[in-house]
Amino acid sequence: MTRKHAHILLIIFGMLLFPGIVVSQEDDETPTDDLGNVSDAFQENFFEGLKQKGIENYELALTALRKAEMAAKGDAENIAVVHFEMGKNYSKLKQFEDAKMMYTQVMESQGERLDVLEALYDVYYEQQDYKAAIPLVEKLTKYDSDYKEDLANLYHRTEQYEKALELLDELDEDWGESALRNALRRQIYKVTGNTEGAITNLEDKIDKNPKKEQDYLNLIFLYSEQGKTEKAFDTAKELLKNQPDSELVHLALYKFYLDAGDIEKALNSMDVVFSSSEVDKDSKYRVLGDFIGFANDNPGYEAQLEAIVDKFSTENSGQVYEQLGNYFIVKDQKEKALQFYEKGMAIDPDNYSLVKNTLLLQIEFRKYEEAARNSTGSLEIFPAQPLLYLINGVANIEIDQLDQAIESLETGVDYLLDDLKMEKDFYEQLSIAYSKKGNDTKAAAFSKKASEINIAN
Repeated sequence: MTRKHAHILLIIFGMLLFPGIVVSQEDDETPTDDLGNVSDAFQENFFEGLKQKGIENYELALTALRKAEMAAKGDAENIAVVHFEMGKNYSKLKQFEDAKMMYTQVMESQGERLDVLEALYDVYYEQQDYKAAIPLVEKLTKYDSDYKEDLANLYHRTEQYEKALELLDELDEDWGESALRNALRRQIYKVTGNTEGAITNLEDKIDKNPKKEQDYLNLIFLYSEQGKTEKAFDTAKELLKNQPDSELVHLALYKFYLDAGDIEKALNSMDVVFSSSEVDKDSKYRVLGDFIGFANDNPGYEAQLEAIVDKFSTENSGQVYEQLGNYFIVKDQKEKALQFYEKGMAIDPDNYSLVKNTLLLQIEFRKYEEAARNSTGSLEIFPAQPLLYLINGVANIEIDQLDQAIESLETGVDYLLDDLKMEKDFYEQLSIAYSKKGNDTKAAAFSKKASEINIAN
């Protein structure tokens, strides 16, 4: 089960309850607050509790918080703040009953609050008490609709399958189809073992209301799961006939058209999928993967494959370009692969495998200036990747930026962990760099280091 859990809880719950509490450190002033009833003892022990929790000394944190509770002298708001922090420490110690008691006391005192509800949900989840979690998550959905996916999972775990399916359909209608929700729906059908009944039910619903798109999509899914491909195809075509503006139906149609050899219609369906705002990225990547497989088995569709990529906006990650690059690598068309890798790296510089593949090909095709510039930028994101230092060193040697090359190589070799081949490469490149600088002594020293490394076959 997935949990939404934003986990953006304020470090001090009390800031929400009474924003007056502040700790000033300007001009070495004594800690002050805007609440006349907050004593120094309360603040000292409360913040000591936060400090101990921060360094994972949960027992010591609880000791300090108990002292803060006593120093609160019956002030309901201050006690609620302390109990909330105590609940978090009890939860860390796996003392879940105590944690629940603390959170419950906070809500009894201050009413239901989002962060307390989320913390209590954490406890129920850890205890696998899914029945108790359901009414809690039903409340959380009023704050954040993302929790509806959690609720569907909880219905599934507590065997409330009809409720789960109804909620999954509602989410699909509101948010579009999701691979994760389809997987959950498939699990429910498998557990209940009543796929035929589900099919009959959907057929009846479509007869009564032929305009409800989700019923068609669910029926297509069930027919496909049962291996009734022709019925699934017919249902998809019926949906398209009744609702010609449907975009989600093309997630099924493209595959049927591909299998039937109707490539023009398959490409048209893919065009709809890739242009659609209703289709999630994972589904788009799945469609792309299917077409890459088809193009690999049926040479001659590279142009169409490249055109498909343009349907992805620049807001997407570089994953699609990486997939295409990998496709052309397999076909030994490295120059084309590099073109797509470079496009992907430009919009997804945090993707290390994409960065690595791009830089290695840039070195192979002697694009040294680009490799030097790109590897320098990548080292700001991946400062502990020795391969990037090696690539940066090689590229800078080739463009006669020898000092930069030496600095990169000498820095990068320190990040190596039991990689003798790369260590040998570093020393060989350092030898080349120092030799080009005219420092024959250091060049010879690094050449000797490289020669002393024996790499087992």
